[in-house]
Formats: sequence, C-alpha cells, structure tokens
Amino acid sequence: MTERVILPGATLGVLGGGQLGRMFVHAAQRMGYATAVLDPDPDSPAGRVSHHHIRTDYTDPEGLRRLSDLSAAVTTEFENVPAQSLAGLAAHRPVAPAADAVAIAQDRVREKAHFTRCGVPCAPYAVIDSADALGAVTDDLLPGILKTARLGYDGKGQVRVRTREELAHAWASLKGVTCVLERMLPLAGECSVIVARGRDGQMVHLPPQANVHRDGILAVTEVWPGAVPQEAGRDLVSATRSIAEQLRYVGVLCVEFFLLADGAWVVNEMAPRPHNSGHYSMDACDVSQFELQVRALAGLALPQPRQHSPAVMLNLLGDLWFSTGAEITPPWAAVLALPGTHLHLYGKASARPGRKMGHLNITASTVDGVRATAAEAARLLGLQVA
Repeated sequence: MTERVILPGATLGVLGGGQLGRMFVHAAQRMGYATAVLDPDPDSPAGRVSHHHIRTDYTDPEGLRRLSDLSAAVTTEFENVPAQSLAGLAAHRPVAPAADAVAIAQDRVREKAHFTRCGVPCAPYAVIDSADALGAVTDDLLPGILKTARLGYDGKGQVRVRTREELAHAWASLKGVTCVLERMLPLAGECSVIVARGRDGQMVHLPPQANVHRDGILAVTEVWPGAVPQEAGRDLVSATRSIAEQLRYVGVLCVEFFLLADGAWVVNEMAPRPHNSGHYSMDACDVSQFELQVRALAGLALPQPRQHSPAVMLNLLGDLWFSTGAEITPPWAAVLALPGTHLHLYGKASARPGRKMGHLNITASTVDGVRATAAEAARLLGLQVA
C-alpha cells in the first residue's frame, strides 16, 4: 500500500471509544479532520463527539468494513483491541500502531523478550505457564509480583507474593493462566517516557514524567526539569526510543520505568497509545500527545514538543463523586478559581469508584507555584498528592 500524507478534511478512524479516543477525536477535529469511532457502547465518550460512531464489536466484520470505508487511516486508543482486527484493517488502510506492535504489548512474555532484545534492563523474572514452571521458580525471585501475561492493566491481574505457598495460591487464584513472576525491587520512584514515531522513522519525545500510583492506578504526574533525575531521564529517553525503533513503531508509545533505590532503573511495561502520564501535555506543551498521534497517523511532520510550563496532572476517579455513600458534585468552582487549573472531564454518564472520569492539569511559571496550587486543588478534592 502506498503511504501518503493525509491532509485535513479526510476522516481518521479509531478503534475504541474511551477517553483516550475522545481526546484523539478532539485533537483531530481541531486540525480539520473528520473522525469515525468503532465502539459497541452507544454512550462511549469518543463516540458521543465523533462525526461517525459505528456501534459494533471490535471483531465484527461489517463494523470493520464500515470503519475502513469511512477512514483514510485508523489508530487505536487502548492496548487490548484485538490485534487481528488491526491486521485486517491494514490490508486496506494505513494502521498505526501496527498489529504486531500491539500484540507484543498485549503479552508480558513477548514484551519482556522485546525489551531484552533492545538491551533495556527488566526486573529479574520467570514465566510460569505450568506446574513444572511453578516448581522451578528460584528463591531469589521472592518476594515478587505475579502478573498475568495478558489483559492486565491498572493493577488488575497482579498479586504480591512473599512465599512459595502464597505464589502457588496466587497462581491458582488466577486460574493457572500464563503469568510472569517479577522480583520486587526497592523502588525510589516511577516514571514514564512518551515518544511519537512517524512512518519515515522521524521520532520525537515528551519530557520524562515522574508518576505516583495508588492501588495500581496512576494518581499524579509531575513534569519539570529535575522531576526525574537528569542522567536517568536521558537514559530512559534513549531506552524508549530504542524500544520504538526496533519495533518500527508508528504512532504514540509510552514506556513506564521503575527508578531503584541504588540509582539504577528497570523497564516496567509499554502502552501502544497515548497515556495518562502524558495528559499534562494538553496544557503545558505546545504540541500534545494527542496531536502527535494525529500527525503520526496522517503522515505529517512531527515537531519536537516544547514544555512551556511546569505541570502537575491529577487523575480524577469516580470516588470523587461519592461521600459517605452519597453521590455528590465535586467542588469544581473552587478548584477552577485556582490559577493555572485546567479541567478535563471525559463525558462519562455515571461515576463509579475507581472509574477514570477526568483529569486536572495544573500549570504555573515556577515549580514552587505549580506544586502549591496542586496541593490546594488536591485538598479541595480530598486527594493525596505525595
């Protein structure tokens, strides 16, 4: 298939109708593109704002045909979209990221093998896919974290284990599916790097992002010079670029890392899409991760993003809408009265504890200023930022 630049006025398609799809759609529409979303949920956040909403399953042949007919190119907004659907679409339209890259990200075993080929260090681990493999686990991998090889995200499919007995019980509780056991390492912090790579091999990156997770879900991202130690940040950008390059990746890719207490670092996982930790770029950079996704898909040039303001991103979960069991409205007026606050709600019809409802970006001219405002916003919302 001949690759070409897809100019504004064309229609860009996306598999998945969640909040990442919604923000992609908004970015594409700002640039003059029409959009088509395939998602079975009639009330999906992206479907509600797109020019076209195809309400079928991700593997439905007729739905995929309609998406292909409408779209000049197709992307995805979540990593668990069936890779075979992307492969089928790629026979007719440019698809980014490619099915092979998404399939690797869907399988921790293949993902870790790819990291190793790229020379990017992982935590010591073992693959557990049978009773024999379970019995062969060495003592130096405990205590550890047992993770399902497939379909795990936001801490789901993960169990901390300290002993062989706990390991055996955890594997049984996960129904004996293929898992990866990773040794628990003493952590100093968590961070991520987002790159965008075009079909021509051009690649740019956002600044390294310092992250805080709670219960396996990203809670806070902080981005400014020094938020991630400078030397480590350079290494992590280089590692992420290598991971993308050796995949011949096209699109936006996020790679998450652990910073260790001894100053070393290891890779955690990758996400073949825009990422929560890059949401700050919507208000703190001259080019957001979603504009980069549009540009990579359309074959446009990729400008190196420039961060113009220190930034904090607070993830807003459905818990904010509940107090002592009763549903409430969070104090948006007070939060938005604070300088440099930018509220992004995802248009979801109902709140549930743990459900991602939106995010709050905070920018300021100084690090002290953005941290102070973020602390006050968190206080008003009842969030923990440290």
